[in-house]
Amino acid sequence: MNAPEKRRRGRPREYNADSALARAEYTFWKRGYAGTSLDDLAAATGMNRPSLYAAFGDKRSLYLKTLERYRDQARAKSKELLADDPPLRVYLERFYEAALDIYFAGPKPARGCYSIGTAATEAAVDPAVRTFLADSIRNTDAFLAGVIRRARDRKEIAANCDPNALAGIATATLHTLAVRSRAGHSRKELSALAAAAIEAICRR
Repeated sequence: MNAPEKRRRGRPREYNADSALARAEYTFWKRGYAGTSLDDLAAATGMNRPSLYAAFGDKRSLYLKTLERYRDQARAKSKELLADDPPLRVYLERFYEAALDIYFAGPKPARGCYSIGTAATEAAVDPAVRTFLADSIRNTDAFLAGVIRRARDRKEIAANCDPNALAGIATATLHTLAVRSRAGHSRKELSALAAAAIEAICRR
C-alpha cells in the first residue's frame, strides 16, 4: 500500500475557487476596494493570508479576478436571455429587469452593479482596472449593437436607425440604473426609467 499522502500546507482541502471568489466579491462590493483589508478577505473566504496569496496572488490580483467572474456571469446571463430569440423590446425588458435583480439583491440599501460600484472608482488610479472597465463597456456596446442590428434587419425598429448609437444609449441606461439604485432610487422608479429608454430605442 502507498503511504498516506501528507496534508498540504496553506490551501485547505475544502478550498473551492469560485466559492472563495464569490465571498471576496461580496466583501469588495460591500466595503469597496480601498475599504477592504486582507484580514477582511481572509475572514470572508475562510482562508488564511498564505492561502489567499497562493490561490489568487495579492489583494489587487484577487480583486481583478472577482471583476472577471462578475463580467463572465453577466455575459452568460445576457446571452441566456436571447435563447428563445425574442423581439428587441422583450429582450431589453428582460435585460434591464435581470440587472435590477442583481442591483437590488441582498440586504438594503441596494448595492448596484459590482463593476460600476467599485471599478469606476479604482479606474482613476489603476491602469489595469481602467482597461478592464473600458473593455467591459465596449463589449457591452458591441453585444447590444448586434442585438439591435438583428432587430433592425427584422424590421422591428426604424430602418434608418444607427445600432451603435442605440447600443450606447442602452448601455448608458444600464449604468445609470446601477448608480441610481445605489443612490436610493426605488426599483419601481428604475423600472419606469428602463421602460422609457426601451421606448426610445424601439421607435419605428
